[in-house]
Amino acid sequence: MTYKANKVIPLADTRYASRMPSVPAQLSAPTGLLSDALGRPLRDLRISVTDRCNFRCSYCMPKEIFDKDYAYLPHNSLLSFEEITRLARIFVAHGVEKIRLTGGEPLLRKNIEALIEMLATLTTPEGQPLDITLTTNGSLLAQKAQTLKDAGLQRVTVSLDGLDDAIFRSMNDVGFPVADVLKGIDVARQVGLAPIKINMVVKRGTNDAEILPMARHFRHSGAVLRFIEYMDVGASNGWRMEEVMPSAQVIERLHAEFPLTAIDPNYVGETAGRWRYADGAGEIGVISSVTQAFCRDCNRARLSTEGKLFLCLFTNQGHDFRALLRGDYSDEQIAAAVGPVWQARGDRYSELRAALPADTIATDGALKRVEMSYIGG
Repeated sequence: MTYKANKVIPLADTRYASRMPSVPAQLSAPTGLLSDALGRPLRDLRISVTDRCNFRCSYCMPKEIFDKDYAYLPHNSLLSFEEITRLARIFVAHGVEKIRLTGGEPLLRKNIEALIEMLATLTTPEGQPLDITLTTNGSLLAQKAQTLKDAGLQRVTVSLDGLDDAIFRSMNDVGFPVADVLKGIDVARQVGLAPIKINMVVKRGTNDAEILPMARHFRHSGAVLRFIEYMDVGASNGWRMEEVMPSAQVIERLHAEFPLTAIDPNYVGETAGRWRYADGAGEIGVISSVTQAFCRDCNRARLSTEGKLFLCLFTNQGHDFRALLRGDYSDEQIAAAVGPVWQARGDRYSELRAALPADTIATDGALKRVEMSYIGG
């Protein structure tokens, strides 16, 4: 496939592509043991709180599509904090132990601290606190870190695609300086939002020269730097396989300067492969959804800004739980509706990608997928 830099790829409006969840006639209470068609439990819920972002990264929200005329969701379409918390409580009863707030850029959602306070009151059926985290581009982190911590946020993941200011400004495509993101990371560390994870999307020929500088900068910092293969999420980023740098090559490049040792995952279903510096300078991770699919252990569901549940990052179909939240349905009925949705899940796109024709992966109408800016990473 030939991709022209000035080509505008139409954005499929997948925001309303969804099914109404069915409420069973016979209600069954959550047991926390819900499994999908491949035997995968439900443990991780990622909640998008806004479809807006102040960056225009080419791999997520390219400026030629997400321009001044782009129609974002109206405020009354978004789930309220009360609706989010109500649904989160139901999912926790089904086994969710971790909640990650995403966007867009979640810190653009007004009074996000109030939502964190509400979620922080939830506990598992065993009475254990939830793992509550947030992914951010770091642009507002310096001024918000303390209030986020005070509200009950435990840690943050910061997206940072390079240290070279020119490269970073080019990739965020709004001229935002890297120094301000680094300041946000420092403030987050100072207030105790740790351990901090740093996510770097690696695009061959764009920022792969930043791999070693990033490693040098975050060694001995306590932060966990994670390198993410450039993925074919959505239909707007002009994804090409030749721009993917396999994680194996990232590890090879790092190992040549900083010897690494592979270490075990923290838990079943962890997305990142873990490596430790041999000299004790910390650890790094690689997320290899293109070259080393980890679908088999995926235990994540994603809730969109307007209350649609997506069972895979690469899907084109959601389940409209907002309709139940705003209808005359009880918590018991909504909980009973979650079960069949998850039990029918058989998604494993990344495992199947290798069998798909290269020129249909990101462009075929039947394969157009929900945008990352809408569903969160």
